[in-house]
Amino acid sequence: MTTFERIKELANKQGKSLNKVEEELGYGKNVLYRLKNSNPSTERLQEIADYFDVSVDYLLGREEKVSLAEKHKIFAFDGGDITDEEVEFLRSVLAAKRAAEKK
Repeated sequence: MTTFERIKELANKQGKSLNKVEEELGYGKNVLYRLKNSNPSTERLQEIADYFDVSVDYLLGREEKVSLAEKHKIFAFDGGDITDEEVEFLRSVLAAKRAAEKK
């Protein structure tokens, strides 16, 4: 998978278009699309990695696993972000399920 494909996949997981990501990063139009045929600067790679909360190594394909900090994970459901309260509810449901399975 190329750097461009990884960026596109990360944007899709957040329910965002590449144009929206470019806008939020303050980039000009089609900057990310140009990564199909060119190599980004180290600074740009770091900005993109920080935006998605992944490592530069992940963007470059040096590591396969996305490593997000626990409290910075992005959750979405049905096209919208999940609130902190909903995340806590889901955690409590999973904890109860696991506790019941141990019995």
